Amino acid sequence: MEELTKTEERIMQALWKLKKAFVKDIIEQLPDEPKPPYNTVSSVVRILERKAYVGFRAYGKTYEYFPLISKTEYRAASLKRMLTQYFDDSPTALVSFMVEETLSQREKQQLLDLLQDADNTSPKPDSDAK
Repeated sequence: MEELTKTEERIMQALWKLKKAFVKDIIEQLPDEPKPPYNTVSSVVRILERKAYVGFRAYGKTYEYFPLISKTEYRAASLKRMLTQYFDDSPTALVSFMVEETLSQREKQQLLDLLQDADNTSPKPDSDAK
């Protein structure tokens, strides 16, 4: 899965939220900072279509766009890319960085609770297995 530019990602965020949309709907969904021109958004959506992130339905000369890639799929690919590029494919290194650099005490406790819950629900090895 090809990495998106920041502009492409912002437009995908809008499409994921809207599920399907015309260019004008995407523009309305974008933050006021200022809003990009219609032609710019239309061009970026066509790029996303070529990258196979977006599909469309034609209604005459008007197009309704929809995501072909789910937000979850993109998130997983982005995380994998980040793991590879910055953490030597080590989830432990990523979590260690987060714990040391970014998580609040409350978030650390939530992570610890999540790990304990996962440990309690994972199947136990069969001690009789040979």
